[in-house]
Amino acid sequence: MAEQHPQFFSYVYRLVSQVPKGKVVTYGQVAALLGAPRAARAVGTALRYLPPPLSRSVPWQRVINSSGGISIRGDVFRVDEQRLVLENEGIEFSRSGKVDLKKYQWTGPKQKIKTPRWAEW
Repeated sequence: MAEQHPQFFSYVYRLVSQVPKGKVVTYGQVAALLGAPRAARAVGTALRYLPPPLSRSVPWQRVINSSGGISIRGDVFRVDEQRLVLENEGIEFSRSGKVDLKKYQWTGPKQKIKTPRWAEW
């Protein structure tokens, strides 16, 4: 399974680093773009354990859930931080706290990402 492969986190970080300011991507979308469509939770885990040096360069805040909301990951203050950073990047939230994915969702990189065949690992 992809989430058990030690390189999976590094692929998540590389892909999320490509999401431009003013756009968002979902956990499931990241997983699918990496060839592991059932690994959305593993994407969340990768971002939760983002090493401090990378937390400045990997825009973790641009990854949201499939309903356009911010997922609560244990630290409720992080939800407020994520929303504030996204708003500062030009992302608007509805009254219900959702992002309009039709307007703000990133469609992915221009070139297909070459990843290991996770199912074989």
